[in-house]
Order: sequence, then structure tokens, then C-alpha cells
Amino acid sequence: MTQETAMPSPDSQPTTPQRKPRLALMGEFSAGKSTLTNLLVGRQILPTRVTATRLPPVWISYGDEAAFVVSTDGTQTAIDPETLAEVPMETTAMIRLFFPSDALTLCDLIDMPGISDPNMPSGIWQSLMPEVDGVIWCTPATQAWRQSEAAVWESIAGGVTGPNILLITHFDKLRSERDRARVIARVGKETGSLFDSIFPISLSQALEAGDDVEAWSNSGADKLVEFLVETLLNQPHGGTSVPSAATGPTPADSSPEQIMQAEVFAIGEIRDAAEQASQDAKASANLGANPEGAAYVMPLRVKAERRGQRPNARQPRLDALDD
Repeated sequence: MTQETAMPSPDSQPTTPQRKPRLALMGEFSAGKSTLTNLLVGRQILPTRVTATRLPPVWISYGDEAAFVVSTDGTQTAIDPETLAEVPMETTAMIRLFFPSDALTLCDLIDMPGISDPNMPSGIWQSLMPEVDGVIWCTPATQAWRQSEAAVWESIAGGVTGPNILLITHFDKLRSERDRARVIARVGKETGSLFDSIFPISLSQALEAGDDVEAWSNSGADKLVEFLVETLLNQPHGGTSVPSAATGPTPADSSPEQIMQAEVFAIGEIRDAAEQASQDAKASANLGANPEGAAYVMPLRVKAERRGQRPNARQPRLDALDD
């Protein structure tokens, strides 16, 4: 049974001085964003089949396992987490998920729709960008860093403070070392200093690695996780909370319902911003042109303590896969 309640008013919301960083997972449709989410969380909480990946933004936080639909009229409805693929896109502003993963004690993850998804107005995810601190951008190796990706990144890069990471996904699809080297070199040249670091990775191999340390390393996931954890542990938390997403109580002493009540999503503003963004995009010429428990991943490898200085964030690092 679902429970539907009206979103509380902004005036009733508490504010907190700091919050965890929020990382948006972005890229073209079918670039591996949902698979990456499942990998980091340590369980398949998002559908990854091609026919089931057309979801609105999915905001994932630490907490007892629960799922809510936040509709465009400002109401929230508790749903079965197994029914995410059935959420109506036309009336949904976002999905809120809570899960007790160690990775989510370091940051919130926001799985964004594909930037090329024709079923999702770009304004829906664009309106959430002010809530985002950093981005993990997924670009498929066989068509890495397309012009459409570069254009979208240019439009949002000024509003994200980082960490910003570029993943070259489906890297196992490139069979020869020559092709791999070419893609890494080209992407590094074309992106320059746009990202803190660049990692080639096979997410499917990482999921299948299990306890096989060598397979995990060969997938490229070890370097990504090491960099991400080190960066998050040494990065100041998100800073002053904003009225549109007050942090609320800490996960240790709060239920998902309490956290939801401590957040305000200006749904009317989201809808207005979506419509305006769509109009602006049409008017602007330059904007036109994954099984449960399968991976031995970050939650099992990281301890919540600082381990030294943060890696040099402004020096892009091209980490090739181990042979």
C-alpha cells in the first residue's frame, strides 16, 4: 500500500550548516550510469535493462531501505523499490531512494536520465543541477566524448565544484591495445582540464569480479574507487545547505520518512524551470547542435577516516587498465 502526503512548506523546514557531497551520475542514454550506481551502492537497486532504464532523476541517500515518488504536483508517495520501472514519467519529478550502503555515508548519488533520452525533458534534470556538487560523467568507449556530451558539459560545468570525474565505460568493447590507447589519448586531449580525473572502466567486468581481486583490478574499478574514496574523505562536506534541499537529521537517528519531511523540493519551480529550459534550448542554436551482491565494491573496502591529502584535483589523470 502506498502512502501519499503533501510536501511540507519551506517555512517549516530546519536547516543544517553542512551536508554530504552530492554526486550526479550523468551521460548519454545507455552509457552505464545505472550500472555504476549499482556498483557503488553494492547492490542492484536500479534496473539496467535497456527497456527499463528510462527513469526520472533518482536521488539516493543513506537510510533504511525505502523508496518514494516525488510527483510534479508536490506530493510524495511511498512505493515498492522493486517497481521503479513502473513509475509514470509524465507526472514524476524524481524518485527518492534510501539504502544502508557504506558508500552513501560518504555522499548522495543522483542518477540522472540520459541527456539524449527523448522521453525525458532536459529541464527536469537541469533544474536539479543547483543541488549537485560533483559529476561522474559516463561516456561509452566506442563513441567516447561526443559533441553532444561536450555541449551539455559546457552548459553545466560552471555550476559544479567537484569532484568531476570522466569514466570511459564499456572499455572492454575495444579489443586491441592500440584502439584503447587511441581513445584515451583523444579523450584526454579533447577534455583537457575539464575533469579532475579520467578512468577507463568495464562496469560489467567489475560487477562480475566478486572477490577476484585481479579481475576487479583489470576492470579498472580499483583505480576509480581509490580516487573517489580518497577525494570524498578529504573533501569538505557540501557546505551550507540550501532551502530547496535541507539536509535534515543524520542517517544514524532518522528514518527515510523523517528525512523526506526534512527536505523541500520546490516541485512547482522544478516544473517551471523544466518548461523554461526546454524553451531556451529550442531558442538557442548552440545548444541544439546492471545481480544483487555481485561485486566486492567500495562499501566493503573503505573505512570512514581521512587518509591524507586529497589528490590534486585540477590535474587530469589518465589511468590505463592493467593488462
